[in-house]
Amino acid sequence: MRRIPASFAAPFAVLAVAAALAAPVQAADLDVSIREARSQSGQFQVALVDAAGYAGSAAPVAARLLSPAGAVTHVRFDGVPAGRYALMVIHDENGNGRLDTNLVGMPVEGYGFSNNPRVMRKPTFDEAAFDVGADALALDIAIR
Repeated sequence: MRRIPASFAAPFAVLAVAAALAAPVQAADLDVSIREARSQSGQFQVALVDAAGYAGSAAPVAARLLSPAGAVTHVRFDGVPAGRYALMVIHDENGNGRLDTNLVGMPVEGYGFSNNPRVMRKPTFDEAAFDVGADALALDIAIR
């Protein structure tokens, strides 16, 4: 096997590193306020998802598990890459790790989505979606 001399490869390595550093990488912090929880028991499961994650075919981009902290609970996602996302929140009041439903499938625990869409079904990704660019965002989610 023939080896490439270091003096020949070094300039290409420097160019590759310079190109990677010059590429615009946008990321922003996302501050979320969760309000109107029915109780202070249990935990909030907060998932930041892209379209594939919203459809359940991919893992969330980021997720947090936190206890309610009064009238408004705050959660922060640092350095979210630019893109289109949605936030889903489940208030797992009994701590069993899932959103409980009744016999006809209606949620009996609290939930919320970004943009707070008022629909009688799971909102579509576009109804809950928001865009992340270079600037920080603040979102407010009301638990239903």
